[in-house]
Amino acid sequence: MIKRNKNEEDILISTENNEISMLAEIQAEEDDISAMEFDKEMPVMTLRNMVMFPSVIMPITIGRPSTLKLVNAAYKRRRPVAVVCQIQGDMDDPGYNNLYHTGVVGKVLRIFELPGGNTTVIMQSNGPKIHLDSITKVSPYLKGMVTPISEKENQENTDEFKALVETCKDLTAKYIETSERMSPDTIFAIKNLDNVGILVNFICSNFPFPVEEKIQLLEANDLQSRLYLLVKILNREVQLANIKQTIQMRTREDIDRQQREYFLQQQIKNIQDELGNGQEDEIDALRKKAMYKNWSADMRKLFEKEVTKLERTNSQSPDFNVQLTYLQTLLALPWEQYTTDNLNIKNAEKTLNKDHYGLEKVKERILEHLAVLKLKGDMKSPIICLYGPPGVGKTSLGRSIATALKRKYVRMSLGGVHDEAEIRGHRKTYIGAMPGRIIKSLIKAGYSNPVIILDEIDKLGNDHRGDPGSAMLEVLDPEQNNTFHDNYLDVDYDLSKVMFIATANSLNTIPSALLDRMELIEVSGYITEEKVEIARRHLIPKELAANGIKKEYVKFSKQALEYIIENYTRESGVRELEKKINKVLRKIALEFAKDGYELMHEIKPEDVRNYLGAPEYSRDKYQGNEYAGVVTGLAWTAVGGEILFVETSLSKGKGGKLTLTGNLGDVMKESAMLALEYLKAHTQLLNLKEDIFENWNIHIHVPEGAIPKDGPSAGITMVTSLASALTQRKVRANLAMTGEITLRGKVLPVGGIKEKILAAKRAGIKDIILCEENRKNIEEIQPMYLTGLTFHYVSDIKEVLALALTDEKVNGAIDFNLSNRTTEEKK
Repeated sequence: MIKRNKNEEDILISTENNEISMLAEIQAEEDDISAMEFDKEMPVMTLRNMVMFPSVIMPITIGRPSTLKLVNAAYKRRRPVAVVCQIQGDMDDPGYNNLYHTGVVGKVLRIFELPGGNTTVIMQSNGPKIHLDSITKVSPYLKGMVTPISEKENQENTDEFKALVETCKDLTAKYIETSERMSPDTIFAIKNLDNVGILVNFICSNFPFPVEEKIQLLEANDLQSRLYLLVKILNREVQLANIKQTIQMRTREDIDRQQREYFLQQQIKNIQDELGNGQEDEIDALRKKAMYKNWSADMRKLFEKEVTKLERTNSQSPDFNVQLTYLQTLLALPWEQYTTDNLNIKNAEKTLNKDHYGLEKVKERILEHLAVLKLKGDMKSPIICLYGPPGVGKTSLGRSIATALKRKYVRMSLGGVHDEAEIRGHRKTYIGAMPGRIIKSLIKAGYSNPVIILDEIDKLGNDHRGDPGSAMLEVLDPEQNNTFHDNYLDVDYDLSKVMFIATANSLNTIPSALLDRMELIEVSGYITEEKVEIARRHLIPKELAANGIKKEYVKFSKQALEYIIENYTRESGVRELEKKINKVLRKIALEFAKDGYELMHEIKPEDVRNYLGAPEYSRDKYQGNEYAGVVTGLAWTAVGGEILFVETSLSKGKGGKLTLTGNLGDVMKESAMLALEYLKAHTQLLNLKEDIFENWNIHIHVPEGAIPKDGPSAGITMVTSLASALTQRKVRANLAMTGEITLRGKVLPVGGIKEKILAAKRAGIKDIILCEENRKNIEEIQPMYLTGLTFHYVSDIKEVLALALTDEKVNGAIDFNLSNRTTEEKK
């Protein structure tokens, strides 16, 4: 048995001048096959990876025993054979369906026995093209029925034909010059071939074109058609060769042994960029990743449809990258991937208490959710909105919740977002399209049930690009978000397992439809005692580590922390307190760096003043009741509660003019007018003279005029201030009040009660007047915050005046009876 190589029948072409001369000499010596008698049944010689054309002499290496028997028999009998090409070059025993059916009639001219046991045959094809109709015999070699194919005659004298021949010669020369597989001497052989048919068939047979294209050339019915197709192929090959040269020039540089590997990799990359050969690998990688995705049948069908669309797209087209990015986004999403919740209630409670002091309502709500989840096994996650002043721990609370549940944590800041596409994403047909922030957050988390913090949801904006607040309606609706539709994905995604926790400083700017979808939990400000405890547990250890100081070297006394809180911060939260502690520790770090460590450095109030300078704030203190018309009210601000003084003074004048100062808002001005009109309508309530309002001008002022003030909660305070000024009676000592009034004298409830109560306690107030409907707010406050305070609940302004005004006149009280007499009467 003869040993065969993989490419045993690849064409062995040498274009050296002496070899070409040898083939011409053999051709001159042999008979013309076309003169032979044509048999319809003849031996069939199959070739691997090569196609034989008419009028061509070719050397062929024989490896198969059956083919060797065929050529020996044909050579001895000097009989022609049918030469065809097999479709798959690695097949040893091809059948009829494994062969191209167009071939030529050839004759064996010489047989050479080469060293190593191989045999080379010189074949000549001068007969007609044939069509292989069938295989009639397979042993000892193939035989088949063939039919000759006649070609049309060509008009070789036309200008078009001549131009085609010249173009073919030029492109052939360029191809040989740029090809690494062809010898430059081949150009000499081409120029010496005067017969156009032999020239064309020589190029088609001997140049390394793909087998499929050679078959197309062989099947052309006339020489001119073959020329057109050959010129097209040559033109393409020349262009590819030029691109390759360009790539080589681009990557050419002086290299040594260490740079060789880099050079080869870079060249491969540039070739792939030019030809796009990495497209199939990229698509295969996408399909492989998709196999591991937990998708529904519809989703898999959609993905396969989009991948097929990618396959049809040219890799150099901009649409290719758009489609590829879309598919990568689909694969990056955590479809039906969930973390396992930690349903240990005690552990969750311990984690929440460790990270945050206070905030009992929030912790209770999270523990309730865990309890239901533990009993039921599955449920829709709640949509919680934590609202309160800055710095009270709303955002950091979300991280603690994620830790307690053992879920992934993602924070999404919504402050300043004013484009709807930020939430829902852009259509993928737009340039630079991308998914919305919700989908991006899920990709970042890697699971479909993270805790997502929607930070500053009250600061969502809107403009001509849409209203992101409206886009959030679907996200934050437990009945809708299981089919959330992102414009970029264009498929529904289940958000029902995501725990959304929104944070806001104020509810006034949040649309009512959005508020309705969330469970509101107020996170109010901290009192001084709570801030001291938070500083001791969390802030001081954090800032000690941030400043590189060991905890055994520095200790803050409780009095020092209270001194910082009362004199250097003015906030509901603890953010400013953290900054002040950091500043103190920086000063201490400087001392340690200069003088070395001490065993213990205890911070006392007098040390705080040295480190932080003069106090920045002075808390409003109760100022007594020695002046008529001065009443203490309670106000809510963004940084907590404050006490508010309302002052009323009278001056002689006709017309009863009312003046309001103190940078008051419209609602507060209306409260002042309401208070005055009520007293005008009820003069008998305070035994006022009816002409008092005509002879005295009234001036109401609220101190700290640079600070804007507004709201209805100072209504009863203004009535009391006016009543005190008009009667010159003292106001009850250590009393403060808050409530809205109506023209009928009804007292209405107001908000911010806890902050106002804390402010009153800090100012030394003992008694507080509130609306009866605010009793429920007091009952929700922990008793420790109410110690030392007495609450008086009222429903009518008459009750307020009865509680607030004493029967004692102030020193230097105005005598309205005397002031109304004439000069003669006074004498």
